[in-house]
Amino acid sequence: METTCTNFKPRISFSLHEAAQLLVTGQVSVDDAEVMLARAIEYGDLPAKVKRWPPEQRESASLPGNINRLETTIERADLNAWLRREKVF
Repeated sequence: METTCTNFKPRISFSLHEAAQLLVTGQVSVDDAEVMLARAIEYGDLPAKVKRWPPEQRESASLPGNINRLETTIERADLNAWLRREKVF
């Protein structure tokens, strides 16, 4: 008897960190990709639901704009459109 998963739904959004993990190559690290995405968000090139660290609570290696990499979310469609426009990979 063959079973299929009918409840599978593709992810429609990612945290900035998860999106960065999708961009890792031999030449681009997760940290590099996080900075690239954060800059695109800061410049208004990549739409995102942004959460920022308060200055006194930010991570030691903070991203541009004190963006919280785990709580900032990027829609899959916006990420794909940005990748196509920027021809990043």
